[in-house]
Amino acid sequence: MLLGTDSEGRTAWQSAATYGMLEILHKIWECAEANLTTEEVKSNLLLGTDNKGMTAWLCAAGNCNLEKLHKIYEVAE
Repeated sequence: MLLGTDSEGRTAWQSAATYGMLEILHKIWECAEANLTTEEVKSNLLLGTDNKGMTAWLCAAGNCNLEKLHKIYEVAE
């Protein structure tokens, strides 16, 4: 479920980043830490891309929202 994608190839993590859902980003991260390997988190959440080649970081940056970018950076640390 954490790694599932929609018709545009986006994970829930990417969608939350795109739409600025900071609380959802935090909850997804908590679930990912508890249920995914480090490699799955890295390759699917942090570096995973949608059908357009966009990562969650790029989705957040595209909307020029520094708070979202900071949150993604914070949880990725």
